[in-house]
Amino acid sequence: MGKPLFYEILEKPATSCIIGLCCAIWFYIQKKNIGYSHVGLSYETAIEGHHWRIITSALSHISVIHLVFNMSALWSLGVVEQLGHMGMGVEFYLQYTLVLVVLSGGLVLGSYHVLIQRFKLEYFRRVTAVGYSCVVFGWMTILSVKQPSSKLELFGFLSLPISFAPFESLIFTSIIVPQASFLGHLSGIIVGYAIAWGVIHGMTNYWAVSMLGWIVLVFVFSLKRSGAYDFSFLEIEPVTDPSLPSVRFLASGNGRTLQMSALPVGGSDLV
Repeated sequence: MGKPLFYEILEKPATSCIIGLCCAIWFYIQKKNIGYSHVGLSYETAIEGHHWRIITSALSHISVIHLVFNMSALWSLGVVEQLGHMGMGVEFYLQYTLVLVVLSGGLVLGSYHVLIQRFKLEYFRRVTAVGYSCVVFGWMTILSVKQPSSKLELFGFLSLPISFAPFESLIFTSIIVPQASFLGHLSGIIVGYAIAWGVIHGMTNYWAVSMLGWIVLVFVFSLKRSGAYDFSFLEIEPVTDPSLPSVRFLASGNGRTLQMSALPVGGSDLV
């Protein structure tokens, strides 16, 4: 007989919070009737400055089947939080979840760029990626290297050897769900191996908090700059006083003439 759900949630606090967040976002998307094109990541939207989509695309799911599949796999992978004795644990899980979200999203965009610019496959200009699968495949890969004897439990009854799970799941989802992002899943696997093999290493709480701060900053300003949301309170006021006369130099022969002009006080709005 398994443990009560409450105790499992306490053993996997970070995983439980991420699952709760993804479920809440899915509910909001359904309630507001938001389409995947509004939150997903594509090459076209990225070059237009919608860098915030790297985060929203990872946390958003459009169909309930997509959500259940990803969250079921993520719940099983939450065992990473309990492996502090193997150099992992809750802090490791949170630190490298940030890395997986950002780097796998960046790798997807890089792949699209190569396919479009080098191979002239314009189809990938409009392909939109949505879902937490990149991170799920990344953790599958990390666990397959760190603890190959583990099992990946899906839907409570399907069990896969974790050592083969990344590529088994990659093939399985490509066959069963043709619209699944092969490049997105493969990007998660590549970043996962880079973390597991120590190519990407050295994350600490300091670097994780710093990285999170930069993510929030870029997220907010790219959201504002793209016009997707109006953050009027982020406008920077000019340091000059428009009521004061302006000064400029005018060329006059071989010398320069100093000219002063007063700007109208009521003609400009400060935002």
